Amino acid sequence: MNQVYIIHENAAWLPPLRNALADGGTPYTEWHLDSGHFDFSSAPPAGIFYNRMSASSHTRGHTHAPEYTASVLAWLEAHGRRVVNNSRALELEISKVKQYAALSAFGIQVPKTTVAVGRESIRRAAQEFGAPLMLKPNRGGKGAGVQLFQSLDALDRYLDSDEFDAGPDGTTLIQQFIQSNDSAIVRCEFVGGKFLYAVRVDTSNGFELCPADVCQIEDQACPVGEAPGPRFEILENFEHPNIERYEAFLAANDIEVSGIELIFDGEGTAWTYDVNTNTNYNDDAEAEAGIAGTARAGMRAVAQFLDAELEQQPLIVAAAAE
Repeated sequence: MNQVYIIHENAAWLPPLRNALADGGTPYTEWHLDSGHFDFSSAPPAGIFYNRMSASSHTRGHTHAPEYTASVLAWLEAHGRRVVNNSRALELEISKVKQYAALSAFGIQVPKTTVAVGRESIRRAAQEFGAPLMLKPNRGGKGAGVQLFQSLDALDRYLDSDEFDAGPDGTTLIQQFIQSNDSAIVRCEFVGGKFLYAVRVDTSNGFELCPADVCQIEDQACPVGEAPGPRFEILENFEHPNIERYEAFLAANDIEVSGIELIFDGEGTAWTYDVNTNTNYNDDAEAEAGIAGTARAGMRAVAQFLDAELEQQPLIVAAAAE
């Protein structure tokens, strides 16, 4: 029987999706790809495959899960299987540099960024860049390793300390600090490559880092008792020229489910700084907006999209991988 295969590395994020799929009677199986093995010469099972691998996997000790997932996706795609958020989506999920290159191709404005490898290269690049500035790992997630520096002296002390974190791929971004007037960012959610809704995230609640880089959407959705994140508010009738550009960018890069984050500076300019292909949704915000349990609710929309895609797949007679 065809079914949905959920590719992931963090089961704590899955209950909302499990519930939505169960409500619709959609058969599914979970593939936790922190470790494992597969026979590349064999045919994959029948169905569709939803890739939810996260750039922040290393923060949960799953450092090589994205690389293993890339191999699994190559296997699936070699056999013509339907993959939602395929290899190209994963490529962008784990590299902000590649995200910015792809976004810029569609006229989407990204922060001024310098890329460096190694402490001394970062130091020299920062001197050319000037303060204030942000440091962030190229592969980050949840704000891991992100720092705001108001002076180059403070940056030097950080680079000389054991606290310096270049992230799992060793590449660091030196980036302009963008200050919003209201200490908030906007996250635009897309399902099936189409705009679903926008949510305002209030980041004024004690965050030391740039609000653009603290991925509290995931933490807030995670039902494991972590510290609560900022307040979420779904923005009714949100409009911006970037929405059309985002949809074109997503289509060109095979990203079908995504949250794209932007921040407005004091002059109202929108700066896009993150594409998250492992998006989660805030239940309280959806309830407050009156869309909980409807087709506009995030995970319900995802489940319905997956179910519709599953219905279109022919029944493939193949030996399932064990």
